[in-house]
Amino acid sequence: MVEHATGWWITGEGSGHLTATLRGNISPSELGEGSLEISVSHSALNYKDALALTGSRGVVRQTPLIPGIDAVGSVVSCSESSFHLGDSVVLTGWGYGEQRHGGLATRIRADPGHVLALPAGLTPEQAASIGTAGFTAALAMTKLQTAGLTPESCTKPIAVTGAAGAVGSFCIFLLAQAGFRVTAITGRTDEQEYLRGLGATEVLSRQEVLTQAGKPLSKELYSGVIDQAGGELLATLLACTASDGVVVACGLAGGTDLPATVMPFILRGVSLMGVNSVTQSREIRRETWDRWASLAPTVPWEKITKVIGLDEVEEYAPRVIAGLTRGRVVVEVAA
Repeated sequence: MVEHATGWWITGEGSGHLTATLRGNISPSELGEGSLEISVSHSALNYKDALALTGSRGVVRQTPLIPGIDAVGSVVSCSESSFHLGDSVVLTGWGYGEQRHGGLATRIRADPGHVLALPAGLTPEQAASIGTAGFTAALAMTKLQTAGLTPESCTKPIAVTGAAGAVGSFCIFLLAQAGFRVTAITGRTDEQEYLRGLGATEVLSRQEVLTQAGKPLSKELYSGVIDQAGGELLATLLACTASDGVVVACGLAGGTDLPATVMPFILRGVSLMGVNSVTQSREIRRETWDRWASLAPTVPWEKITKVIGLDEVEEYAPRVIAGLTRGRVVVEVAA
């Protein structure tokens, strides 16, 4: 008997409109290519996933499409020897949920080279909570450290934008664990207790920071920045970064433009670096996931993670886009 999958199915009409439907009859022939088939237990509702589910063609590169840039589950078949039946695995990046079917379904087909064995010490739910968000946060943290920033060398705090969101929450936790002082910048100052619980030493509203917008240089306030907004907020923070500071850009929720001048770079020696979480090497992925596994006992999972069912995804998508969710929204795909 052929086993059908259940998942979110995005289709495009001739008018260009995208429609998302929860299907319970996705046949094996519709799952696409990939020599590794995974029974998905958990995924997550990322910003990209929410955009796809609400009709953004900027994310959906082809239709039909199963969204979901993260997937955690167990191997049900593999035509190569790299994995075995029942192995617990995790998958992020590589265009899943954008250019090929992703993890918001009970089955996914993948290339073995894109998949990692789930590290010991992480549960499937915890791995889905980390997903692309935690992977991005760890990469951003590594950028700061590789550039030479240490708690001892930083005379000023590290600013984190989008602080109450998924990447921001993990960034605050990682920075605080490493001993950095952290300023959380958020549009949701009602989450102050949550942000301080993760390790933030100061919480500022986004609008308060933007009162400095438009200035080519402002007072030196931050030794470093991890930004998920882009646009005007990123430009403002560049102007507020101290001499030889490092700014890491890893999101564009506030826009793709950068209305800044070269003055922070030339007069203060500020460095602007980017994070690519999609096509990192297997070695970097393995190191990053092992790092998270070692930190797992100290992560306040119950604070960061909200678990929803597969049938609740469409309801939560607009809330993720509007920034009304806290931390990480994990999807229990197979109840």
